[in-house]
Order: sequence, then structure tokens, then C-alpha cells
Amino acid sequence: MPGSVPPPSVTVPDDDTASPVAVSGPAHRLRVTLLMAGSCLPILGAVLIAPVLPKMQDHFDSVPGAKALVPLALTVPALSLALLAPFAGVIVDRLGRKRLLVVATLLYAVFGTAPLWLSSLGAIIASRALVGVAEAAIMTCCTTLIGDYYSGRRRVKYLALQTMCASASATVFFVLGGAAGSAGWRIPFWVYAVSLVLAPLMATALPTPATTHTPAPTEVRRPFPLRQLGGICALTFFGAMVFCTVPVEMSYLLDDLGVKNSGVIGLATAIASAATVGGAITFARLKRAPDPLLPTVLAVCAVGFGVMFLAGNAPVLVVGAVINCVGTGMLLPALLTNAMSRLAFEDRGRGTGLFMAAFFGGEFVCPLVLLAAESAVGSLAGAVGILGAAAALVAGGLWASRRRAASVDAHPLPEQLA
Repeated sequence: MPGSVPPPSVTVPDDDTASPVAVSGPAHRLRVTLLMAGSCLPILGAVLIAPVLPKMQDHFDSVPGAKALVPLALTVPALSLALLAPFAGVIVDRLGRKRLLVVATLLYAVFGTAPLWLSSLGAIIASRALVGVAEAAIMTCCTTLIGDYYSGRRRVKYLALQTMCASASATVFFVLGGAAGSAGWRIPFWVYAVSLVLAPLMATALPTPATTHTPAPTEVRRPFPLRQLGGICALTFFGAMVFCTVPVEMSYLLDDLGVKNSGVIGLATAIASAATVGGAITFARLKRAPDPLLPTVLAVCAVGFGVMFLAGNAPVLVVGAVINCVGTGMLLPALLTNAMSRLAFEDRGRGTGLFMAAFFGGEFVCPLVLLAAESAVGSLAGAVGILGAAAALVAGGLWASRRRAASVDAHPLPEQLA
């Protein structure tokens, strides 16, 4: 259980270490814009078609197993990303970040627009899996480059900004997907072509980072800090299920309450997910290490799930989703900052890949876990309530473990007093 493995404490340095690239001017602003835009592409893949899932369900209703397969069209990129992100991380460390990013961004457009011409649900799911392959490289490269280009509080700032931009883009994509979906469930797939604009800009505007440390010929290479990342990756896997429940399941929850219009569904989900931006902004303004906040953040998420479970109408459901998303907006950058703080340059690609594998693995299993819980309790709202109870238990476990750690630190062993 993730709550039983408290991540090590992280302190954020007060002073900024000199960054290897310029931190002001037009080139800096373009670089940040491209990294943030690239980071939004996997979010595009995760949420754009969410408002049209009920229409896809109706279109493929005669396909055996469509009730489980149609949601997979939304989340199977996360499975590919989860399985391949560690390998993408190895490639990033060995072959370089920039080249892989440009190639993957081009392939994203090819695979992303494929459902416009595909007629079978199986082929669409296969193309979505290939989207996840491209996303694995894109997300790993963008996050790794943020760690390469910036350090100290600047790194914290831009990792939080990454979450803010991804959350804001999710809001836009929900509205866009809902509006475009009113003209047909295939129309939103045209949006994937935007990456054709980003790829050439990335090729020309992003500098190639250089390592800040060259090992001597006799220097023993230190082992990869896998054990240090284990706890935070386990917590991230669970946190991803908490993070992704509203984007993935909101349309079904609204549909269960009688809301059928995809435009309204997209707008309602966008309002809820916009709260994630507020949570990320709050995190970016913090002047303390994020670890002590994790129990509180998970508790806020649990409260939001509780309200959603009890909601008898759409407005109350949206209120609960907003509460939940405020918590998830703080949760993701807190976890990511913890992970990045443990990685040196030569390990950053692999470490980021493992983090992304944990996060997107949790995103992939989220609808499957909720589907199983729905079968057990009889309703999707009940399944959300179960996840909320689990989040509360994890929050309690983290809080208790930190209390025990603080107690041990405050009471030295007798031999330490001698």
C-alpha cells in the first residue's frame, strides 16, 4: 500500500543555482513555451475524447465488450506510456533528449489522427496505443529537459508550471472536445495535428543540454537510486488513480445523472478540472518542502470524492469534483518535485521514465479499478466513494508514519545519549 512507504524528506534550496541556459529574454520564453506545450500533448491524448465517449459507446454498441473497450480508447495511451517510459528514459540518457523529442512529436500527429480514417474499434485502440508510444518519449523528454535546464527554485517553479499548463490545457481540451464532439465523435481527433507545428520549433529553438559532470576514467559510477524512488513511485501510482478519476469518469457520472449533451458534459468537466490549476498555483507559491503536505492533499481529494459519491444532481457533483481537483492540482507537482530532487543529470532520464511509468500506469488501471468496484457496489458513484475511502486511508497512513518518524527523531536512543 503506498501509504505505508513514506517518501524521504525533501528540502527545496532557498537560492537558485546557476542555470545552464538563459533564464530571461525571448529565447527563454520560447523554450519554456515549447516545453510546456509538449507537456500538454499527453494531456490532450488523455482528455480530448472524454466528452464523446458516450457517443463512441453508442456507435460501437454492437461490438462485444464495448463497455470496457471504449474507455480503453481513452486510456490505452497511458498503458503504452507506462510500459515504455522507463525505456524512453534509458534512450533519453544515452542518445539525447532533443532528437527523441522532435521525432516523437512528429509521430504523435500521425498516430493521433489515425482514428479519422479507421473503422474498427480494435484498430482505433491500436492507434491509440501508438499514441502512447509517442507520448512516452515526449513527456519523458520534456520533464527531463526542465530538470536539465533549471535548478533550485527555478526547477520547482517550472515543474509546477508544467502541471498548471497541463491542467489548464485539460480545461481547454474538455471544452474543445465537447464542442467538436457535437459534430461527431471523430472530429476531435483532428486536434492531434497541432504537433506538426511544434516539432520544427523544438528542433530549432531548444538547446542541447550538456552534462555538468564528467566522470574521471578511474571514477566508480554510483548505482542508480532505485530504492530512493521506490516509495515515491508507489505513491505516484495510487495518486494517478486519484488524479485521473474526474477527467476519465466525469462524463459517465454526469450521464448517470441525466446529462446527455456532450457540450454540457465538456463544460462541466472543464469547470471541475480548472480547479487543478488553482491547486498547482498554490503549490508553486509554497515556501516549504512538499512532503508534509501530502497527507493533507490526499485528504482533500478524499473529501471531494465523498461529495461526488453523495451527489444527487449535477451541480453538487461538480462541486465535489472541484474540491477533488484542488487537491490533485497540488498532488502531482509535489510528487514530481520529490522525484526530480533525487536525480543527477546522468540518471534524470531513467528516473523521470520510472516516475512517468508509475503515473501513467495508475492512469491506465484507474477505469478498470473503478469498473470492478462498480460491479461490486452497483454504481459508478459508489466506486468513486470507495476510491475516496482508499485515499483517506493512504492519507492517514502517511500522517501516522510521519508522526512516528518525528517521534523517533525527537527521542534519541539511549546509546545516542551516552
